[in-house]
Amino acid sequence: MDNRLPYYMTYPMPFLYEEDRSMRRDLDYMKSIYPMAAKRLIPYVEEECDRMEYSGSMMYDEYPDQLQLRMMCRRIYDQVAEEEENAGEWLMDLIQVMAYHELCQRRCEYREYRRKYY
Repeated sequence: MDNRLPYYMTYPMPFLYEEDRSMRRDLDYMKSIYPMAAKRLIPYVEEECDRMEYSGSMMYDEYPDQLQLRMMCRRIYDQVAEEEENAGEWLMDLIQVMAYHELCQRRCEYREYRRKYY
């Protein structure tokens, strides 16, 4: 009987994307336990961040322009305020926190992606 292992099993490769998957799973779980007001904002924030995610975007600048960030949050607020019955300063604050968190998350993913492939 031949006890030799195939070549691909002699030097096991680490799971390159396992850490990324676990971070994404953790983030998705945390988003699932947000309060209802925050859960209603998630699609608006993600849609605006998707719109801003392109090569050369201010989103990936070392120091993003605060005016542009506020304008982005204002666009989200204008969309949500039509549907929200009690829109006020608290809503704008929540949108800013969620948008900045989403931007930070995407910037980290972008840096990790660039580090792996470049």
